[in-house]
Amino acid sequence: MIVDHGFNATLTAKPGMGDELVDLLLTGLDEGNPGASEHCVVYLVCRSASDPDVISITEGWTSEEDHHRLFAGEAAQAIVARIAGMLAKESEYTDHVPVRGEATF
Repeated sequence: MIVDHGFNATLTAKPGMGDELVDLLLTGLDEGNPGASEHCVVYLVCRSASDPDVISITEGWTSEEDHHRLFAGEAAQAIVARIAGMLAKESEYTDHVPVRGEATF
C-alpha cells in the first residue's frame, strides 16, 4: 500500500497522565478502530525520552479522504473525546507524506 497522506501529532498530557494517554492512543489499533483499517498503513505511538507526558503519534493513510472518513466515525470520535480531558495544552500537528523508510517490530 502507498501512503498518500500522513501527519505527526505531539500531545502533552496533564502531569502524570502520559501512560494513560499512550494506552488510549494504542486502542486506535483495536479491531473496529481507525488504526486497524486497511487504509491506515502507519500508526506509531511514541513518547519523549525526557518527558513521559509528551506523546507523539505518526499516522500514514492511503488517502486524505480515507483518513477523514474514518476519523469522522463513531470509534475515532470516542477516542478523541477521551483524549481532550487528558491534555495539558493544544496538540501540535505536522502534515507529511512519507517518502521512504522502514519499520519492523
